[in-house]
Amino acid sequence: MKFAQPILAAILLQCVACTPLLYKQLTPEEAQRLASWTLEDKEPMWQISGQYEGDIILEPGQLNGLTDKKKRWRNREIPYELSSDFTTSEKQFINNSLKKEYAKTCITVRPRRSTDSDYVYVTGKNTGCWSKVGRVKGRQELNLQRNGCLWHGTIVHEFLHAAGFHHQQSDSDRDKWVKIIKENIQKGKERNFKKYKASVVSSFGERYDYGSIMHYNKYAFSKNGLATIVPHDPKAVIGQRNGLSATDIAKLNKMYGCS
Repeated sequence: MKFAQPILAAILLQCVACTPLLYKQLTPEEAQRLASWTLEDKEPMWQISGQYEGDIILEPGQLNGLTDKKKRWRNREIPYELSSDFTTSEKQFINNSLKKEYAKTCITVRPRRSTDSDYVYVTGKNTGCWSKVGRVKGRQELNLQRNGCLWHGTIVHEFLHAAGFHHQQSDSDRDKWVKIIKENIQKGKERNFKKYKASVVSSFGERYDYGSIMHYNKYAFSKNGLATIVPHDPKAVIGQRNGLSATDIAKLNKMYGCS
């Protein structure tokens, strides 16, 4: 369930507090696309947020955080702080979403303490939904635009990026499970469907998960309203945003060394 917000008439093109060279400034077309987003849109806001693969802010030279143990959070804890961009009710909604979902895992996503030097700083700027992948040390930003990103599943999705996961369809064996329809992909967005080598990303022994909260939906970056990702299983549903799947939980626990 989304936290109700009024539709914004315009969107900021600048991200003043973002780290230079990492956040990609939105083009006027991308900004307008975000500003015109509605609940009826086939693509969730995080997919159209203008960053790498839609919602990922990459560190220089970083491909992913899955196999790199340096990108994992210490003591299985992800501290976070909510900026003043959010109202009290919005903060409560974010807190409750994180508490509910990550209580299912062996990691703790909790409010920051004064002794936490590495933490996620959550902003609500009008620049879409985006996050870095894994722990990058110090304060790292994660953005949840107040109009469009304050959905339970979207919040959980962005924090799973922060925990260290890329999108499901980036998996090395994805071609066994889905077909990428290249002719339907927007020009210039082909890289968003990049497949990583097994030495770069890991499924931690779990099978490909159609039901992952990290999976694109079937219309991701479509230029014509037609599907860009088609599951080989005709009954499969991709792109759910209800919460962590059983496989999401299993992978996260294995990444952090839990049963």
